[in-house]
Amino acid sequence: MSDKSKSGAGGTKSGKDKASVRAPFLVKKRSVSAGPTASVEAAVGKITAARLAAFEILKLVGEGKGHSDELLHSARMEALSPEDRHLTTAMVMGVLRWQIALDARVRGLLQRPEQRLAEPVAIALRMGAFQLLHLDRIPAHAALSESVELCRVAGEPHATGMVNAVLRKLAAAQRPGVRIHESVAAFAERLGHPRWLAERWVAAYGRDAALAICEADQKESGEGGMFAESGGDMPQMDDGSRLVAELAAVAMPGAKRVWDCCAAPGGKTLILARRLGTAEMVATDVSVRRLAQTEARLRRYAYAERVQFGVADAIDGKGVEGQFDLILCDVPCSGTGTLAGNPEIRHRLKVEELTRQADRQKAILAGALKRLALGGRLVYSTCSLEPEECEGVVEAVVGSAAGRRVPVEGLVAELAAQGVLLAGMELDSAVRDGVLRTLPGVHGCDGFFAVVLERD
Repeated sequence: MSDKSKSGAGGTKSGKDKASVRAPFLVKKRSVSAGPTASVEAAVGKITAARLAAFEILKLVGEGKGHSDELLHSARMEALSPEDRHLTTAMVMGVLRWQIALDARVRGLLQRPEQRLAEPVAIALRMGAFQLLHLDRIPAHAALSESVELCRVAGEPHATGMVNAVLRKLAAAQRPGVRIHESVAAFAERLGHPRWLAERWVAAYGRDAALAICEADQKESGEGGMFAESGGDMPQMDDGSRLVAELAAVAMPGAKRVWDCCAAPGGKTLILARRLGTAEMVATDVSVRRLAQTEARLRRYAYAERVQFGVADAIDGKGVEGQFDLILCDVPCSGTGTLAGNPEIRHRLKVEELTRQADRQKAILAGALKRLALGGRLVYSTCSLEPEECEGVVEAVVGSAAGRRVPVEGLVAELAAQGVLLAGMELDSAVRDGVLRTLPGVHGCDGFFAVVLERD
């Protein structure tokens, strides 16, 4: 659902809920010289449990101490009511999606726009601004007053006056419209994206597609728009991720041995297990924790009972025996095709990290190709929009390995012929130079790249 839908009222102020989400940083002591202020306990009593939880999670994400999705499904959320869990999720994801735009609006209302705010103060302002601008059913006084109290709770009482003044100005200000002639920098800021990312997408895909990607990233990703079969015993996953798995399954329908070499979180493994009912299936991942979570997920599906699990690094393949007719090599990547569901990526990613990611991806692909049987097929895929992690990796590795590319056009046509895709589903624009490339906002799913390689 969108940030504006089902936002609810201001949340509850259950003492039990608030006690369960209170974190050590929320009760840090102030110096005597800081002057008189309401006590931390009094301030906590004025804030809903949902906003306390959202504030804590946003602070942990900003400090690099957790991922939003994991924190929003952690034990700290269990004590909240369903309404408060929803509001917490809406605020966390919304603030992360719109942070760049929110900071720009707030900066223009500061007496000294160049001043650097303490991170708890910045988070309180972002939360207040997000509620005022994007959650229509939240009363303005609740968004404003509780943002002020969050500063007290975080040990920043000196900032309460400034936060109050800025949010009052924001509440009274007229919302800016979209310029008729908008620069890339302008729409990147308006839609909460780093300028450098937007400029890369304009260069790679054109201005209209880049704008569509940025707009799609500001909404919740979902499933159900591309495939004829959903629900029931089908795994829940984004359509882009599922399309890669369906493509892999139809690439080698008679495969006897299948290896998903970077299997976590397991959605693609489930699709392969369901489609290739007689194949021997091996699912590995380099992370012990993520593989355990994947195995627990797959054990809930009867058709995945034959899947074998193992901790292994696809680079060297130790612990994996023999050759495989089909290998899915869905490598770890920057994830820039999934910013709708993973909004904090845009705040952490640096352009220089793409080279480091690509080096690892090349090693994984080269290692996986060594386990591909003659005549077998390998699907290399990422959820990245960046050429260095996609075409660049394939060009670097396949040029020195025995193999050829298999155009995906025929495989996509086969999915349509089998009724896997919804009737009338047009994916012609998602096939470029014989490879699959889906774009958020253009193809109705997350952004994925996939190429099919055959060992000859």
